[in-house]
Amino acid sequence: MWLLLTVTGVIFTFGGAHGLFGKLAPESPEADMNISQMINYWGYPSEEYEVVTEDGYILGVFRIPYGKKNSENLDAGYDVWLGNSRGNTWSRKNLYYSPDSVEFWAFSFDEMAKYDLPATIDFIVEKTGQEKLHYVGHSQGTTIGFIAFSTIPTLAKRIKTFYALAPVATVTYAESPLKKLSLIPSSLFKIIFGNKIFMPHNYFDQFLGTEVCTRKLLGRLCSNALFIMCGFDRQNLNVSRFDVYLGHNPAGTSVQDILHWSQVAKSGRLQAFNWGSPFQNLLHYNQITPPDYDVSAMTVPIAVWNGGHDILADPKDVDMLLPKLQNLLYHKEVLPYNHLDFIWGMNAPQEVYDEILSLMAKD
Repeated sequence: MWLLLTVTGVIFTFGGAHGLFGKLAPESPEADMNISQMINYWGYPSEEYEVVTEDGYILGVFRIPYGKKNSENLDAGYDVWLGNSRGNTWSRKNLYYSPDSVEFWAFSFDEMAKYDLPATIDFIVEKTGQEKLHYVGHSQGTTIGFIAFSTIPTLAKRIKTFYALAPVATVTYAESPLKKLSLIPSSLFKIIFGNKIFMPHNYFDQFLGTEVCTRKLLGRLCSNALFIMCGFDRQNLNVSRFDVYLGHNPAGTSVQDILHWSQVAKSGRLQAFNWGSPFQNLLHYNQITPPDYDVSAMTVPIAVWNGGHDILADPKDVDMLLPKLQNLLYHKEVLPYNHLDFIWGMNAPQEVYDEILSLMAKD
């Protein structure tokens, strides 16, 4: 972000939208679209729902019920559901609390696993009548899956296979600058970042995408700023879509969620959030320390893809995770991949998605 701030300063110094540098390409209309509009933009049908969790959060859930018409050779024919965790751009409502309140943001990936994922899966099962689903998770989406499927047996029974991309259970070896946040004491962290939302998407991010990162001279600087957090693989990134990526990212989470990851970094273990005192932990967990999550208790069949140059889901952390997976069906390390290649990599369909579809077809 500091690099992007510097880049923005350069733009303010040297001119307007069509000034000294020029643009790589016209701004994509997707940069200003919501999820349903983006789905429709590519010719697919979309449906939008609101799912209410047991503790009152309202989650936006999006569906692609079927593929394009007359496209048997393009679409695999699955009913695709896109879930969202509390606090991001598409899930910022609550029955009891305003998103302006501290109470709204008192959550981390604990609650995402305990409430958000079960509510979403229950909704999909009820809506479709399907008894079992395939679950594809990336990054924290895998963390939520590990926790939910190892602690809620009834939920685990509804999952055919868990497809984990860039899985994160520990961050012991992570080299991302994001891990450096764990060095900041929690009290100071809250002074700096507050106690509500962390990294919300706002107009400034959109400005960076549409006015800064689309310029020929500055495209490399912007891509490097993204890679600083997640690892370098610039050749596999479609830089002409920076306006779309930054038009929707980051989507925001809670400060408490980041503090929880700082705790995981310090402890070296995947454990529940430490509420700061033995008394508070006793109230939440009936014990004075936060309990560990036992990934080895998960029996859901799982396939894993990780990146050789991922500095968030470091290969050494993944190596520690794999022996704990009881029902590991498949594992592949894509050596050039960073953390974001799994969602933005130009060759991700060949390296990852086709293999996922092949495994699904065998079920």
